[in-house]
Formats: sequence, structure tokens, C-alpha cells
Amino acid sequence: MSPLTTSGRLNAQVVNWAQMHDCWFDVDRVPELLERVERQEDAEAWKELGCRLVLEHDLVSPAGFAALPRLVRLAPRSAEARGLAGKILERAAGRHGCDDLLADCADAVKEFREVLNRHLGSRPADYLVAFRALLAVEEEYHWANALEGFTDDIHHVDCPHCGVGVTIVIGDFGCYSQVWDGGEEIRRDLRPAVGEELTGTGRWMRHITVRDGQEVLANGIAHLFGKAECPACASVFDVAEEYTSANRPS
Repeated sequence: MSPLTTSGRLNAQVVNWAQMHDCWFDVDRVPELLERVERQEDAEAWKELGCRLVLEHDLVSPAGFAALPRLVRLAPRSAEARGLAGKILERAAGRHGCDDLLADCADAVKEFREVLNRHLGSRPADYLVAFRALLAVEEEYHWANALEGFTDDIHHVDCPHCGVGVTIVIGDFGCYSQVWDGGEEIRRDLRPAVGEELTGTGRWMRHITVRDGQEVLANGIAHLFGKAECPACASVFDVAEEYTSANRPS
């Protein structure tokens, strides 16, 4: 059973912070910081909370999951709360050793989904941050961590047929696959997925971004879940599949 589908308990009980160390292995600082940001916007408190609840790469502390319900309650009115709650959930698939605490947050995660859907519909300035958080809520952890804004995204994959390294570019300067043959650059246009070619996660992601009028994201997703031609051997492969394979944790 998914840890996000069990009944939530952190919403219904007082957290024993003495057992919830943060990334600095303190147990008393996070509740103090939460009280500060609940009273009023406090940039310094938010900055310290971020450092104490999650590390830059893949670590989230027990205090991070313990703080999640309170962050979700702040999320409708606070970009900092939305961003930090999203970062915690983006790391939910990591080796944090807190599956029980994550399971206890099921009610908060459900509430966060509703908050994010309402927020995304308002076409906010922090759309990408909130969209990545929604991907994490839906347990699409790979894309929650990998998705960028498609302004100048560059991905490196290996052609599954000839093995050559291929650069995938999706952004303002074009959408193409690229290899270098000596000093010569060879490009091939990507083939975006259209209509029924989009299925599963890609279809859902594009539906949400089209719904919310996010044309750049919607177009980028169509290319990311489309096809690429290897400029070296002319074989055609699925961009998202090869990108996922190349970036799957070992």
C-alpha cells in the first residue's frame, strides 16, 4: 500500500518534537520557527526552516514530515509554505527512513493537492514550483525533481540503438536532438506527441498545463514525451523513456 493512502495521524495529534530531529540534529528549533512564520511572514525564519527541514539534494529530516501539516495549512496564503512543502514531498521517495511519518501525513497531502489545484488555476507567478509540488503529491517523484521550465532545457541521453550520446534541447532556441561529428554539429527536430500519442503521466501533465493556460510548459511536455531521431544512426526513440532511464537512481 502506498504510504500516502493510509489514514493521517499527525493532523490529529500533538507532535512529539523531542523525537523529530532536523537536518542539523536539533529538536527544538523547528517548532519555534514554525510559530514565527504562523504569526507573520518572516523571511529569515523561512530561510532557516528550509535549511533545517531539507537538504539540497535528497535528504528530508523527520522534522520535515512532522512540519508538513502545518506548512500545508499555511500554503493557501504563503508561497514559501507551498515551496517548502513541495520540496519535502519531492524527496518522499528517497532513503529518509521516515515512511511511518510520511504515512501519517496522508490527510495533509490530500489537503495539499486541493490547495495546489486551486492555486494553479489562478495562473500564479510561482506556477512551476506549485506544479512540481503537485507532481510530488501525485507520487510522480521523478518528474517532480526533473521538470524544468523549458526555456533552455538540455538533457543528455544515449541512443538506445547505436549508443552514441545525444543532447536533447527543448526551449526558446528550438526543440531538437544534437550530436557532434568531429567539429560538425548535426541536429534533428524533435517530434512532439500529439492527440492520442500522449498517454499516462505525459497526458495528465499536459492536460493540467493546457487547462491553466501554460503554453510554454504544455509545448515542452509534448516534446519531452515525444520522439527524437538520433542524428548519428537515424533511429527514432522515446525522449521521456530514455531520459528516465539515464537518470534513474542506481
